[in-house]
Amino acid sequence: MPNDFNQQIIDEFRANSGQVGGPFAGGRLILLTTTGARTGTPHTTPVGYLPDGGERILVIASAGGAPRHPDWYHNLVADPQVTVEDGVFTYQARAEMLTGADRDSVFARAVEADPGWAAYQEKTSRVIPVVALYRVAGGPPNAPSLGAGLKLLHDAFRRELALIRAEVARSGPRLGAQLRINCLTVCQGLHHHHTMEDTGLFPALDQQRPDLAATLTRLRAEHQRIAELLEQLHGVLADAAIDPDELRRRVDHLTDELEQHLTYEEEQLIPVLDGTR
Repeated sequence: MPNDFNQQIIDEFRANSGQVGGPFAGGRLILLTTTGARTGTPHTTPVGYLPDGGERILVIASAGGAPRHPDWYHNLVADPQVTVEDGVFTYQARAEMLTGADRDSVFARAVEADPGWAAYQEKTSRVIPVVALYRVAGGPPNAPSLGAGLKLLHDAFRRELALIRAEVARSGPRLGAQLRINCLTVCQGLHHHHTMEDTGLFPALDQQRPDLAATLTRLRAEHQRIAELLEQLHGVLADAAIDPDELRRRVDHLTDELEQHLTYEEEQLIPVLDGTR
């Protein structure tokens, strides 16, 4: 029987590029589609996730501390090929169940970031599984045009940095391991995005639109400046005795400069990419 609550979340997620209200508001959420172990039919479930670098994300099969694993977990044990929707991209992924020390260290990170995970574990005698989802195939952003895709991707960076700023603000005197990984993951994502623009989009525009030379020169210079800020942030995160106030200043500085860059790029390139200028 379909879960009406889940379906409402799914519909809202897809209608609003990954943004939802209610209990998932302001959190990291994906839609995970698995193949039914008994039926062979696809089943989609909203699931919270943890960033874990550029190669994978992590999901935890807590089921709110219920005595049984959630259905989606049983499904991906039977068939680890899944589909992930993150609000920007829809992609194929391979699920891998973490075991032993790997599972325990990841779960400890999650508990440090949110004690609610420990509360779920205390409610049940089962060991709550942790699953890594590795992206294996995907396509462009889920958008009707190149310009809309650029805006969608930019907004995802804005939301993630807002989440990190909030996490740093409430981190206390010690910076948790998961928060460090969240910061490093968004740094990797920004670096990859700008590299793709520098090596793909911008050279194409150089050829097709010589009138954009000044704009592209400025954007490339801003990419270099942001790369320097990312490198500085990476260095701060490598310090075991990092001062959360220093990290907060670094993240705020990066966010402010990035917002100016993203806004300018959208103003200049979206009309070009969508053929309206």
